[in-house]
Amino acid sequence: MYESLLNYPNSLFGQFERLRRELDDAFGVSGLPSSIRSVAAGELPAINVGRTANSVEVYAFAPGLDASKVDVTIDRGVLRITGERASALPERREGVTVYAQERGAGRFTRAVALPDDVDPAHVNAAYRDGVLVISIARREAAQPKRITVQ
Repeated sequence: MYESLLNYPNSLFGQFERLRRELDDAFGVSGLPSSIRSVAAGELPAINVGRTANSVEVYAFAPGLDASKVDVTIDRGVLRITGERASALPERREGVTVYAQERGAGRFTRAVALPDDVDPAHVNAAYRDGVLVISIARREAAQPKRITVQ
């Protein structure tokens, strides 16, 4: 429902959202998350986070990155992904005008709050076909356990 209200720029919610974006731009915090768990659409790279019985899985969709220049760290329950994507725009020179730029470029940092039951000593990260997959094992004590009824 909230999203549909934003489609009407003259609605109260639409006006508040416009004001929030203008203030973010004015103070240089555009694109910062309102919560550590999610960010505005278009943030680089887009991520999906999920959980299985054995692990927490993070998928960062980042085509065009050099995997050797991506840093993945876990500190105090926060997974942080940092790196840089080069611009695909032509060099600035006379006679070249860019009309639209939809592919993000530049340095980025994404942070994801992890649940308390992850084991930071057991993390795997792999980059393939433009997707960074990070798998963080859950502690054995936190995994579901089937109990036989006698």
